[in-house]
Amino acid sequence: MNEYVKVMKSWKDFSGRARRREYWMFVLFNVIFGIVANIIDGIIGTNGLIGGLYSLVVLVPALAVSVRRLHDVGKSGWWILICLVPVIGALYFLYLTILEGQQGTNEYGPNPKEVNNTIQ
Repeated sequence: MNEYVKVMKSWKDFSGRARRREYWMFVLFNVIFGIVANIIDGIIGTNGLIGGLYSLVVLVPALAVSVRRLHDVGKSGWWILICLVPVIGALYFLYLTILEGQQGTNEYGPNPKEVNNTIQ
């Protein structure tokens, strides 16, 4: 849950890098909250209004964490557009988000894993 809150607080930060844990925990809680919003929609009969509003609220943070995740594997944030290619694009994006981040500093900043280890 901490990663979800962290991503939501840094909703407009498209620079830097995001580790796999940060990205996937955000995705997990995003899916859970989306399902809950849709269940609430069904119960009170708002025809997807709450789910739609939730989707709008998390759109920019989701894009930002996705771009930072791409930066972690050494790709430009523009690679997110690969998702527009049916099936193959989404599968390649999934592959990129599963990859281990680049060791050391890359053009997008220091490795967040190494930065966190030096702080502790």
